[in-house]
Amino acid sequence: MKSDQLERLTRAVREDAAIRRTRRLQPAGGPGDKLFPPTYPGERNDPPRHVFERRRIGGGNVLCVLIDSVQSQANRLEEALRAARDAGDVRFPVIAVDFSKTDVKDIGRITTLDAPHRVFDAIIRDSEIGGKRFRDTDEGRSLVEAKSQHARALFDLSPAALVFGAWNSTGEGGGLGAKFPRAVVSEIIGVGVAVEPGTDKPSGQRTGSRVDPLGIRSGVRVYKVSGDDWSLEPPKGVKKEACVSPSKINHSNIKPDVTPLGVSIDYALHTFVLSCAALRRLHFTAGTGAPSDGDVAAQAALAAIGLVAAVAQDRAGYFLRSRCDLVAEGGSTSAFEVVGAGGATEAFPLDFRQACDLAKAAADRAASLDIRWRDKDLVLAPQRKLVELVKQSREMALRGEAEAEAGA
Repeated sequence: MKSDQLERLTRAVREDAAIRRTRRLQPAGGPGDKLFPPTYPGERNDPPRHVFERRRIGGGNVLCVLIDSVQSQANRLEEALRAARDAGDVRFPVIAVDFSKTDVKDIGRITTLDAPHRVFDAIIRDSEIGGKRFRDTDEGRSLVEAKSQHARALFDLSPAALVFGAWNSTGEGGGLGAKFPRAVVSEIIGVGVAVEPGTDKPSGQRTGSRVDPLGIRSGVRVYKVSGDDWSLEPPKGVKKEACVSPSKINHSNIKPDVTPLGVSIDYALHTFVLSCAALRRLHFTAGTGAPSDGDVAAQAALAAIGLVAAVAQDRAGYFLRSRCDLVAEGGSTSAFEVVGAGGATEAFPLDFRQACDLAKAAADRAASLDIRWRDKDLVLAPQRKLVELVKQSREMALRGEAEAEAGA
């Protein structure tokens, strides 16, 4: 870490708007190679679909496709951050629920970097310390009582939750619990989607088929019994008309089909924004006046965690899903820039090692001003009922029982 990086970061969280970075990416197979963005369910019987929208780029309305959403990117950033933390490259505490001494020990530890709702997730809520419900402990109550103007509890127990956002949706007031908006917004879109000539319709197509090595014919009829079991004879109580094609039990050929999925793009654009303005809303010391030096130091420590996550993701790579593997475009810069309140920008170069050193230096400065996070993780045990819930769900899955519809 350069000696002036901490001073510049501290000044940024005190007075600037944001720290951002934009990177142009290309498919690992090269420019123009087909990519498969995420699919979302269609309405009623419509096939799955990608998310397309027009964005203002270079003064024009350009057709774009969502490649990785803000929510998905948050999960990937946290995953990369956890890997860096597990390797000892960066240090900060998390809340962990340890399943290793239960009947579902293979789960291991679920931390606030894994749980969907972070410190306010149901996995954390339904855990305990020494037989006492977590929400009834001093630490649990401090989280419930936390607000943006008094965020010390989250900083102490799981500071990354303040970076990626947390909402006490099951708190008092029917979901009116404290909300901590995400300070990091990261998204990847595909720019310049190829369309059919003379139309605005994306031209991507996906083909599919299956050749059965056993040569089972689709005209043979079978009966589904339960789960993945089947019979050639109708089970007791099942009408002969209730038979299905072998394809329903994953046998026989599947005829070729074509689905409008997959895209070709000019390039992918990854935008990462760390909001200094969002961090300034967080306070950690008593008083309602101007932020103290301790507040600013703690905000800088949080900013550093966000920056570590970004460069840790760079090291992990951009393999997002099958046939959606991206690499930085040749000559594309990976430098961050500080965006001033008036829109002016200033380069803020930072590599992985510098980011980790910066996070340590920022945390040490906050600690010197008496705002320090825990030295060790807070480890909880899952309540017995949570373990039983997991066990029963697994047993249902092994029996092949279908998952109930949402809201049923």
